[in-house]
Amino acid sequence: MNLMVTIFTAWGYELSLLELLAFITSLIGVSLGVFGPRITWPFWIVSSLLYATLFFQWNYYASGFLQFIFIAGAIAGWFGWGPKGAQPKRLTKRDAAIWGAAFLVAWFSLYPILKNIGAAASLTDAFGFVGSCIAQLLLVLQRYETWMIWVVVNVVYTYQYWRGEQYLTAILYFIFILIAIAGWKRWRRESATSKA
Repeated sequence: MNLMVTIFTAWGYELSLLELLAFITSLIGVSLGVFGPRITWPFWIVSSLLYATLFFQWNYYASGFLQFIFIAGAIAGWFGWGPKGAQPKRLTKRDAAIWGAAFLVAWFSLYPILKNIGAAASLTDAFGFVGSCIAQLLLVLQRYETWMIWVVVNVVYTYQYWRGEQYLTAILYFIFILIAIAGWKRWRRESATSKA
């Protein structure tokens, strides 16, 4: 089966079967993550493999490599969450400050590397890569603050993919913003009685 086959064209935008399958599996995986069942992780693996292929074709190198971090995170999440699923907790103020500082250092370190290799959207792709890595780790560690980071990262990615004319993926990331807000509210309630 040729996953690169165009299934339809609208307003000059060609939607491939690969992008459609990546969209569907990503939407399922991220939506499930809000509720915390372990079954979310296989969907993350499949969608990450599909999107890795797309992102490398679109020259979003950081986004492409990020998919392999998502796969590693999904494997860790499967074992870390256990059969009962996620048990959200909160970060301490000190840990939140450390993660914030790490984000800034990593973002401004990755940006010139991406720019030098000719990556598309180097600044936003570096931002999204670093933010997503931190958010993914916090998701695996079951920290409710992960969803705040996902909101910001998904806003940046929505802009990046819309501007790059990957419209279905941009719409997906806009939906991810709404899902992350729902996850933020749900995990905040569940973590209210539990401190990290």
